[in-house]
Amino acid sequence: MECFIRLSGRAAAMPAANIDTDVIMPKAYLKGIDRSGLAIGLFHDLRFDEDDAVRRDFILNRADMAETRFLIVGPNFGCGSSREHAVWGMLQYGIRGIIGSSYGAIFADNAANNGLLLLSLPATEIAALTAELDEGAGDMTVDLETQRIEMGGYAAGFDIDPATRQALMLGLDRIGETLMHAERIRAFEKAYLGRKPWLMSADSDEHET
Repeated sequence: MECFIRLSGRAAAMPAANIDTDVIMPKAYLKGIDRSGLAIGLFHDLRFDEDDAVRRDFILNRADMAETRFLIVGPNFGCGSSREHAVWGMLQYGIRGIIGSSYGAIFADNAANNGLLLLSLPATEIAALTAELDEGAGDMTVDLETQRIEMGGYAAGFDIDPATRQALMLGLDRIGETLMHAERIRAFEKAYLGRKPWLMSADSDEHET
């Protein structure tokens, strides 16, 4: 995964409550056998009309939002069905961080597993951030090293789970985190098989047959 240490970019407000994963990634985009092509599916029914024409009034379709990196969202964002495609689509589109007050639990787990930053701030802080927006958009900087977020006249610290922060800064998914302990895993395997040598013998016999 791409490391996230300090990132600046455009932020868009999507303040509606309970934006679920069916809205984030409609079911029509769950049919592929790999992760490709999901950026076009992100918020598809909000970005395009029934004839696939661009909805000019949707914030991500504005000309000044081509480099959107952050979303400021309403409560319970990512609720609904447990589709990891919603997170994959966001990352493919270029969104690296979401700032809100609360999230769907499975969506939050999928985000952590795939390197999408979720920041949980009090409603008063979300209101302060939103006040800095110009017609629903603004320039934002998030610094994981200092745990600071800045936008316009707003600047404040934030809390984040230390393990999640480390994984984002090092660009590690769950497999990468596991491989950081490869030497300890090999040492455990060696010691374990030393205590139970018949397991290795059984494995060898199976391969021979």
